Amino acid sequence: MTTASVTRHIERLIVPRLEQLPVISYYAKIRGWPYVLSWIHRITGIMLVLYMLIHVYTLSFLRAPEAYDAKMRLLRLPVFVMLEWALAIPVIFHALNGGRLLLYEIFGVRKDEAMIRWVFGLSSLYVLLLGLMMVCGSQRVTPVFYWLTTLLAACILGYVIYTRIWKTDITLGWKLQRISGGFLLMMIPAHMLFMHLNLSMGHEAGVVIARMQNIFIKIVDITLVISVLFHGGYGLLSIAKDYVFSKWLKTLFKAAVCAVMVFFGWIGTKLVILI
Repeated sequence: MTTASVTRHIERLIVPRLEQLPVISYYAKIRGWPYVLSWIHRITGIMLVLYMLIHVYTLSFLRAPEAYDAKMRLLRLPVFVMLEWALAIPVIFHALNGGRLLLYEIFGVRKDEAMIRWVFGLSSLYVLLLGLMMVCGSQRVTPVFYWLTTLLAACILGYVIYTRIWKTDITLGWKLQRISGGFLLMMIPAHMLFMHLNLSMGHEAGVVIARMQNIFIKIVDITLVISVLFHGGYGLLSIAKDYVFSKWLKTLFKAAVCAVMVFFGWIGTKLVILI
C-alpha cells in the first residue's frame, strides 16, 4: 500500500467525523475547508506559543537537576503521558498545514483538495508513529548525527524559500516568518520524534545536561529557541493585525508580545549557553 493510498484511507476516517462537529461542519459548508484550516492553524499556533513558553520555563529547572527530575517524575504519570502524546496533534498539524501554505503562497501550488488530504493523512501517520515510539520506549539515536542531518535538511528548505522571496517587495517580517516556517517545518516534528526515540533525552536532568553541553547541540538549541519565538511572536502580531482595530491597542499588544518573546528568548539562550 502506497503512502498516497494510506492518506486517502485516513482522510475517509477523519473528515466525515470532523464534518459532524457543529462549528466545523457549519463553516466547512459555507466557507470551505481552507477557511476552517486557516482558523485551526491560528488556534494551534497560539497553543504552541504558550507551550513553548512553558517549555522554556520548565527547562530553567535544569539549573537544579533534582528539581527538574522531580517535575519529570510527575510528568511520567499516565495522564501527563497522554497529554504529551496529544500535543503531537497541534504540532504536526500546524507544521504540515504551514507547509501547505508555503506551497500555496511561494511555489504556486493551488491543489487545495489534494494538499488538505495530505495534511490530514500525514498528520495522522505522524501522531500514530509517535504513539508507537512512546509505547516501545527502547529506541536509541545519536544526537549529533540526528541533528546534523535534520539541521541540514531544514537549512536547505529555508534557503530554497529565501531564494524565492528575498528580492520581492514584501515586508522583511513576512519574509523571515516564511523562512523560519520552512526551517521549523523540519525541526519541530523532528524534535518531538527525537525526544521519544530515547525518553531519557528529555526526562532525566543528567542526560539532558550532557547532551546540551555539546557545542553543536547548543547551536541547534539556540537556533530553535530564536526561530520558534520569532515565528510565534510574528504569528500573534498577524492575528492581532486582522482583528484588533484600535491603533493604541495594536501598539500595546505589539509591545507586550515583543517583550515576552525577547524575555523568554534571553532566558532560553542564556540557559543553553551556561548549562
